[in-house]
Amino acid sequence: MSWLRMVFVALVGIPVTFVLASWVLVAAFLRLPWAGRHCQPAGRAWARILLRAASVRVRFEGLEAVDWDQPHIVVANHQSWFDVFALAGHLPARYRFAAKEELGRIPIFGPAWKACGHISVARGNLSRAVDSLNQAGKRVRRDRLTVVMFPEGTRSSDGRLQAFRKGAFVLGIQTGVEIVPVGISGSRRIMPKGTFRIRPGEIVVRIGEPIPTAGREMKERNQLRDEARRRVLGLMDDPGALPGDVSIPGPHRGPDPTSDPGPEAGSGDPSEPPSGASDPPSSHEETRR
Repeated sequence: MSWLRMVFVALVGIPVTFVLASWVLVAAFLRLPWAGRHCQPAGRAWARILLRAASVRVRFEGLEAVDWDQPHIVVANHQSWFDVFALAGHLPARYRFAAKEELGRIPIFGPAWKACGHISVARGNLSRAVDSLNQAGKRVRRDRLTVVMFPEGTRSSDGRLQAFRKGAFVLGIQTGVEIVPVGISGSRRIMPKGTFRIRPGEIVVRIGEPIPTAGREMKERNQLRDEARRRVLGLMDDPGALPGDVSIPGPHRGPDPTSDPGPEAGSGDPSEPPSGASDPPSSHEETRR
């Protein structure tokens, strides 16, 4: 059944992607005055159609903790492609994703993705990656955008939260905008890394209290990274943390060991690039379909 659902999602998703991406590209090529305004509605529609085709529900908790009219840097754990669909479809902010530049090479989708101003990260080229970071900072300040980043740098193959890279937190200190920790649960059961099988289910997206960055110095980037990682871990359901992880107490999970997670490779560079791929309830929950 999961293979049949995958085929159905592909049969729906491929033409929808082609139509919406072509629409964005034609508008951008013709320099139509409304072209930029239509990128986000097109992205939301694309993500929601894919979620519905896959019989996936998305439930947000804690949206009211954040003023989404202000720019933010969202940092989330990453277990599945459906993390992107859940956030793109329902995050109530003017957002752009930071993602590996390989996405820009996908026919039709890639050029449309770049035309909409999402941020490409050259992970294998430090100078270009740092330039991407600087460009992202300018976009955040100029356009007051929210940037969505997955600081693990890739999807987790076993659901455990991996080490965070520092790019998102360098960007936060550079811009002075708040870091919003986000814990995503349930997406790995729907489509784990390494398979195209899709199962129906529910994704729960928990929004944490924003972490201020105003007044922080660049030397505090590691401290900011570790604080954000602890909060993301506390927002996840059964994250299966690796030994040595530090967690804050929370209602969604049990305690973890309290030793210090060591620095990841390349952590000595203060300009380490951002990593990632890269849409207010009255109560603490909101269900979207």
